[in-house]
Amino acid sequence: MDADTSTSTRIAVLIDCDNVSAKHTAAVLEELAKYGTPTVKRAYGDWTTTQLGGWKAELQRNAIQPVQQFAYTVGKNSTDSALIIDAMDLLWQGNVEAFALVSSDSDFTRLATRLRESGKRVYGLGRRKTPESLRRAVDQFIFLELLGEQARDEDEGPGPATDGTDDETPDTTINLQSALTKAINATSGDDGWSALGTVGQHLSRAQADFDPRAFGHQKLSTLVEEQPYLETRSEGSSRQVRLRTKGARATSSPTARQTAKKSTAPKASKSTTKKATGKATGSARGA
Repeated sequence: MDADTSTSTRIAVLIDCDNVSAKHTAAVLEELAKYGTPTVKRAYGDWTTTQLGGWKAELQRNAIQPVQQFAYTVGKNSTDSALIIDAMDLLWQGNVEAFALVSSDSDFTRLATRLRESGKRVYGLGRRKTPESLRRAVDQFIFLELLGEQARDEDEGPGPATDGTDDETPDTTINLQSALTKAINATSGDDGWSALGTVGQHLSRAQADFDPRAFGHQKLSTLVEEQPYLETRSEGSSRQVRLRTKGARATSSPTARQTAKKSTAPKASKSTTKKATGKATGSARGA
């Protein structure tokens, strides 16, 4: 799916450091650069603990402002509250057009919904185990595991206690063929062709966590070209896609070829029968 072309969009990047590994920092900022300019970058956590030691170097390297939040009560996450309060302050200040919530915590579901209700675009970035409620609450959700092998392979030393869960089995709920088929049907013209960019926009709205990288492709265009039930073409400077017609499949199918062979058989039989009839008639006259 294509990124927004407006790089002037100002994005507030709010990171829940209790819930995300520091090794994803550079990849997250690089990804968000496709959609706009991160003008506010804040990282939330209790920086007096040793759990967030891996984050400190990343904060300095990427000019991220740490926001201290003490854990006043055992078992309660004060970091969530601090992030939510800051997000609402930024919303009312009106200095940003979009928000990036970097967390896998479903507690931010209502925050994402509230920001979108106010007309702000919301990006979610989290692990594959992120609950579906949060993934569906944002405009676009991006899995941290898909942001590049290099970022995942970096040795950042000890990190948060949640690091070990990054490779949990993903909750895959997207049926690729069904999603692409519905998107093309919804955006196609009378001739069945759809602009690839329009298909990507529809997928983004219908499936917030749809990402070609989850299916082994960096771009939607290469993913579409690999699907046997789709066909593509270039129309000027744009790329178009449509569902492969049944007629095209039928003419090349073994069943069609077998049917064609059978249809020629009766013609040969009729010809042979006609010749035989003519010979028989001639013999009768000679007699």
